[in-house]
Amino acid sequence: MAEINAKMVNDLRARTGAGMMDCKKALVETNGDADAAVEVLRKKGAAIADKKAGRTASQGLVSAYIHSNNKVGVLIEVACESDFVAKNADFQSFVKDLCMHIAAVAPICISREEVPAELVAKEREIAMAQLAEDKKPDNIKEKIVEGKLDKYYKSVCLLEQPFVKDDSHTVKEVLTNKIATIGEKLEIKRFTRYQIG
Repeated sequence: MAEINAKMVNDLRARTGAGMMDCKKALVETNGDADAAVEVLRKKGAAIADKKAGRTASQGLVSAYIHSNNKVGVLIEVACESDFVAKNADFQSFVKDLCMHIAAVAPICISREEVPAELVAKEREIAMAQLAEDKKPDNIKEKIVEGKLDKYYKSVCLLEQPFVKDDSHTVKEVLTNKIATIGEKLEIKRFTRYQIG
């Protein structure tokens, strides 16, 4: 059994943002394997987020970001459960990071369910046209089209995009981890991105 020292716990905390005791428990559970401990904490974070999904997020923050060139701006609303969290520096920093992400990556909506049907139909039509000359069977073509649509969703849906500050995680994973860290339901309600031209 590996000895779990304070440096290992601090390193894991810096890497995940999880609490000290959670980090220590995860390291004990994985016999000191930091990568495995990250997975344990991510699963725990997802479980915590699932438990909080039914709660009401009636407080929150509206935040704005204007890019340094003054040509791109973002306005976002992120909800939480309490005024205490809305005033928390960690939550406010997270909301600012979301603004910067939206300014940089330009999603058109929060989730797949919000993508306008006409855009999905157009993407499907383009994908089918690209495969028109292909001799593959129709069921294979349909799988290819679904794969292309999946890539499209990942490019336009905020929650599915790789997070601009850490592209090894999606925005949804970062949100889930933040829910676990803060201990309240957090919900991205809406955003608007403005760009000159």
